[in-house]
Amino acid sequence: MKQKGIDSFLNQRIWIIGASSGIGEACSQAFIKAGARVALSSRRAEKLNTIAQSAEPGQALVLPLDVTQQERLISAYQGILETWGGLDLLLFVSGVYTPLRADNFEFEVAQKTIDANLLGPMRAVSIVLPNMLKEHAGHIAIVGSVAGYSGLPKALAYGPSKAGIINFCETLYYDLLPQGVSVHMISPGFVATEATAQNDFEMPALITADEAAKEILSGLQAGEFDIHFPKRFSGFLKLLRILPYPLYFWIVRRFVKI
Repeated sequence: MKQKGIDSFLNQRIWIIGASSGIGEACSQAFIKAGARVALSSRRAEKLNTIAQSAEPGQALVLPLDVTQQERLISAYQGILETWGGLDLLLFVSGVYTPLRADNFEFEVAQKTIDANLLGPMRAVSIVLPNMLKEHAGHIAIVGSVAGYSGLPKALAYGPSKAGIINFCETLYYDLLPQGVSVHMISPGFVATEATAQNDFEMPALITADEAAKEILSGLQAGEFDIHFPKRFSGFLKLLRILPYPLYFWIVRRFVKI
């Protein structure tokens, strides 16, 4: 059984959480251009309003929220239901990144990272899932990271949060495929965003947010579960994670110069 893709984004009701910058902003602009109805959420209302100005009247909803606050997510979803009567795609992009290694590990930073990057999408999914199950239709897409494939330097909190996303999406897919609800696990490599601008090392196969959005929209249309890119980098990391640990750690130390 193969899960459903999205043939056309025209008039699709899409909720993008994390829409104000980076990959989320690029996807928002791409969906608006494709004629979708887009609900825009993040903490930065002013950025959301700017993006909404590029849409036709009635095409965009601005619903500011914090993904760590369940009641704000519930309120935003109710606004979508009241305005559009339903939701076709939840695209969760929001995330935080603070470079951490063992010699500067801060539990408070790790706690905030897990709350936003792992519990955030879990909160959103718990809200939209009952109606999707009732209708036996819909799409859930969550942006993780290739950093979730295996342990990498400076990702002491970020990596585990994204590894959790991989497991969460895999289990969702198993449960929801027979129910007609599609799940899309999105694993970008290095993308030029505000988050990656914090990195003080050379990022291999770095791509733009617009290139990432193009990959995501293409994967959604094709009904892909595992949307990962750029393939020359994500494919290499997929290979690394199946190697024996001594070989894996040797390669990481040799090629990751940070």
